[in-house]
Formats: sequence, structure tokens, C-alpha cells
Amino acid sequence: MPVEIRVPMLPESVADATMLHWHAKIGDPVRRDDNLVDIETEKVVLEVPAPRDGVITQILHAEGETVLANDVIALFEEAAGQGTTHGADSPVADPSNEKQPANDTTSPPPPPAKQPPASTATERTAPAGPAARHQAAVEDIDLGQVSGSGRGGRILKEDLSVSQQADTDSINPTGPRESRREPMSRLRRTIASRLVQAQQNAAILTTFNEVDLHQVKALRARYRETFEKTHGVRLGFMSFFVKACVEALKRFPILNAAVDGDDIIYHDFYDIGIAVSSPRGLVVPVLRDADQRGLADIESRIVEFGQQAQAGALRLEDLTGGTFTITNGGVFGSMLSTPILNPPQSAILGMHKIQERPMALDGAVVIRPMMYLALSYDHRIIDGSDAVSFLIAIKAALEDPARLLLEV
Repeated sequence: MPVEIRVPMLPESVADATMLHWHAKIGDPVRRDDNLVDIETEKVVLEVPAPRDGVITQILHAEGETVLANDVIALFEEAAGQGTTHGADSPVADPSNEKQPANDTTSPPPPPAKQPPASTATERTAPAGPAARHQAAVEDIDLGQVSGSGRGGRILKEDLSVSQQADTDSINPTGPRESRREPMSRLRRTIASRLVQAQQNAAILTTFNEVDLHQVKALRARYRETFEKTHGVRLGFMSFFVKACVEALKRFPILNAAVDGDDIIYHDFYDIGIAVSSPRGLVVPVLRDADQRGLADIESRIVEFGQQAQAGALRLEDLTGGTFTITNGGVFGSMLSTPILNPPQSAILGMHKIQERPMALDGAVVIRPMMYLALSYDHRIIDGSDAVSFLIAIKAALEDPARLLLEV
């Protein structure tokens, strides 16, 4: 009897989802827990595993269609010996059971060799995230011929463009003069909508400052090996910025607040969003209760966020909420930018590239590792004096890290 394959339950805030990519076709043999299809929501990609060994007998929703939670998207038959008896016309029936004509004296041709499931073979030869697998399927790209630039050789979506360009250049050195139209992914549409919403619904203003990271760098250099041996994680810069932001938010709670109609919602907790890039676009997982975490705990969670983002394994609950956001354009080489608010939050801190520059210090010119900081804020509820003072508090904490320990 066919087994119904259904859309998993969607989070409460997600109304529907989009069929992204089928990894198995009708009649393809699959193993238990093999990923049958990727389903894209506004923030994450859900994988639907095979309930047991068998084959898909019917696909009810094609790629690109919109589905709801618990919708039946396919019918599935168990493999022979799994508790279901298949007839001669079953996709997995033994070809030797088919009747041959009585006057046929020739030997029947050998059955075609079984091809391994496309998804399993691809994952063995070239690990790739859902977005990369989907684009490869759409554009008929052999992932086995693509070099991955992600962690552990994982293939990212950008690697497919590089591979295609290399193939094109080898055939036509002048390059093609073509354009192509591609629909936005659900995540990209959501990002676009939220950015426009932020620009239209808030009075965004940005203030700037710069910070001397000499003391933080010296502290990291002094304790780097001991810290890593003790906690099993590298001591980075982000944990210092998170701690500095938390202390500044305690002093200026309006920057940890949100606008709701004619009301201001003040938060007495500190859930800090950390913007990270993924093959599907920018995502902002939330570091809950950042005020209660030590540097090692913060660094560990940030590493996990990065790995989960690259693997497409972040859950929707990891990406919702948050009272303040930090984004680091410096990892891409950005010197200065004006970050956009992450609604409904009222402020966001932008970090940038650390660059050694000559600075005047006590009447002498010295070379210091400097970083520009940018604070974008909602001027409807945050006055310029609070925004500037908040940024100065962050600067003071980072230029004298002992303040973070003493909370002064």
C-alpha cells in the first residue's frame, strides 16, 4: 500500500513553503533516511527523508509550487521484503518474473545495471548545500567536476558560477554576451521585503566612530594558546564586541528596545543577532542571553552558527527574535558602510576591516590597528546623544578590555 509523503509541520509564523528541489525521481531506488526533497521556507530549507527503503511512485507537487504543512507531496512504495508485496508491474519487481513468449528460444537480455540514486552519488563525490544542489540540477552541472571553496571542500552556490565561467572561457575566450532571468529564492524575496520595510517604516540614521584594537589584539596574542587549550575554541574579536555591546545596552536600554505602534517595548534581556553569510544569502542567528555567556561560550556559538549556515542547518527558531544585531563587513574587506536595521530592532552595529594606521597618541605618531564602527538606529525613539554615547561606550570598553571584566 502506498505511503504518503507529507510536508513537515511548519513553524507557527510560517504560512507556506516552496518545493525547492526533488533529489529522487519516480522509480529511483532510495534508502531509508535519504533526502527525497528540499522544501524552502522564508528562512530555512527543510529536508524530507525517505521513511524506509523503496521508490517514489508518484510526485504530486513539482519544484516551484507552493505547499502547506501536512500537504501530501508524493506517494512512496516500500522495497520488496520491507513488508509490502509487489506485483509484476511494480517498479521494483524482479524482471526475471516477467513471462517470456513460448516460442522465444533466445536468452533474455541482461537487466540494465542499477544506477545509484543521484543524491547519494552526488553527496559522496561532492558535498554541497541545498542551494548548490538545486542550481546544479537546474543548470545540469556535474557537481563531481566542481571544486568547493567552503569548509571541508563543501560546494557553495558561488562555486557553480566560477565553474561555468571557466568552461565558457575555455570554449570562447571573449565570453558570451547573454542575459538570463532567474526567480528570486524565497529567502532572497524575504530579505528584499524586510530591507524595504526597514527603510520605509523607520527613520534610519547612522553615526560613526573608530576604535583602537591594540589592547584587544595584545590580550588575544597573550592568551591565544592557553584559551584554545582550555576551551577548545579560538579567541576571536566577535566575543569582545558582543560583551562590549551588552554592557553599552545596559547603560542605554533604548537601543535594546523596539517600536510597536505608538508604544516602545523595552527588553530586559540581551539576545544579540550575529549576521553571517550562507550560500542562500545573509542570515542572522540569535545568541540568546548574551549577558550570561562568557567569551568562550560566545565564540563556540558563533562558530556553530557559521557551520550551520553553510550547511543550511539553521532552524527557524535560531533566526527569530533578537533585540540588537552586529554585522561584520570587515570579513569581506569593507572599510565603511551604513548597515540597515533588522526589524523590529531599533539599532545595529557595523564592524569593518581592521587596518593599521598612523595615529597621534600622547603627542607622538604611532601605528595602531584601527577599525571604523557604524551604528545605524531608529531616530524615532533614539536620540543622537544616546546613539553617540552608546558608540563611545563600546569604544571605551574595547580600548580598555578590563572594563568588560569590571563592568564599568
